Amino acid sequence: MRYGSLSDHFTGIVAKRLSAVEADTARSNQHEFNGTNELLRLLGGERIERRPARFIWLGGENEGITDDAPVTWYDARERHPTRSEWRLYFQENAVTEVAQAGDLLVVARRPSDELMFIVAPQNSTLENQIAWLFGLDHGLGAGFRYEGFEGTGDRGLDFVSNYVLEEIGIEPEEPEADRLDEIVGRFGAQFPTSRVFSALARQNLPEVDPRDDADAALLAWIEFEEALFRRLERHIVAARLEAGFLADGTADVDGFLQFSLSVQNRRKSRMGLSLENHVEEMLTVLGVRHARGARTEGNSKPDFLFPGAAEYADPDFDADLLSMLGVKSTLKDRWRQVLAEAARIDRKHLLTLEPGISTHQTNEMIRNSLQLVVPQGLHATYTADQAGWLMNVRGFLNLVAAREAA
Repeated sequence: MRYGSLSDHFTGIVAKRLSAVEADTARSNQHEFNGTNELLRLLGGERIERRPARFIWLGGENEGITDDAPVTWYDARERHPTRSEWRLYFQENAVTEVAQAGDLLVVARRPSDELMFIVAPQNSTLENQIAWLFGLDHGLGAGFRYEGFEGTGDRGLDFVSNYVLEEIGIEPEEPEADRLDEIVGRFGAQFPTSRVFSALARQNLPEVDPRDDADAALLAWIEFEEALFRRLERHIVAARLEAGFLADGTADVDGFLQFSLSVQNRRKSRMGLSLENHVEEMLTVLGVRHARGARTEGNSKPDFLFPGAAEYADPDFDADLLSMLGVKSTLKDRWRQVLAEAARIDRKHLLTLEPGISTHQTNEMIRNSLQLVVPQGLHATYTADQAGWLMNVRGFLNLVAAREAA
């Protein structure tokens, strides 16, 4: 599916690493960036006076901060006959208060001329994701680097790009709206169960077969289901908003907040269940013996056990022939939960759709004997060293098949 291009959302960006003077308000009241040639390419040579800008700090799961503050782009030597000295002044705000030296800063200009200041902590997963989205490498320093997205500099968007865009509060465009409306129209204003929705997505992609390419099939299924879900969600949310939020003739703020929270929670929970559904279908089609959600020790319930629950419970069954697979659409810090599951299995596997996980996190996984499984199409969001360690879906299936045949 095609979701447009990066140029639909940005005309260009500049990026750098924050210096101590720029980040530490206790050391300096500077509150401005020197107007380098790169900034001039982004903002142009016309004065911008107190334009509202969006500041975003991507600190981690449920830790992001968003604030609005005015910025001014001006020539400090505008009356000098031969010299100019451009500067970008920003008002202190909640994001600049927490930014630190070394953090990644991206100043992005949108087609509407809105400016976004995106800050991600150094060496974090979110930094990797933002750098990948905008085509940045890890050689950034204290000087700005410009990236434009017009013509040959443009990039097409996909399922992974949209995931990162949502991290910075941009709702991607919905592709093939007419086709999706026709498919979800049967549900009216109600969400079906996740199993029904997952099966519906696969039925509408008859050309996709995990026997041809398991990695590509898994991504295609989850991408199409996500598009279906968002389309149905749009209709349901629109109907609820049209009905309004009133209680006893006054604005029902609590009702609105509860509804908004339910929308966000549904998005998070449905993605994880959808991924499990498609993994289960893939295993079934390929004839891989497995048990989904089988109980092991205590209250532990690994997402998938191989070859099954009976073999795991049999103390005489060779533990080296057992496998487990945790499934989490996104990780953040939740990957450690898998370590406590299926105690008989020393080396555990975890499947995720999270792009660009930090090297700090993957090194922790290696030290804890956890092997990350990532669909091949997402490997490009990781560093070369990480990609050499990652296992793709086909690789995991081959491992399970070899153990089953032993």
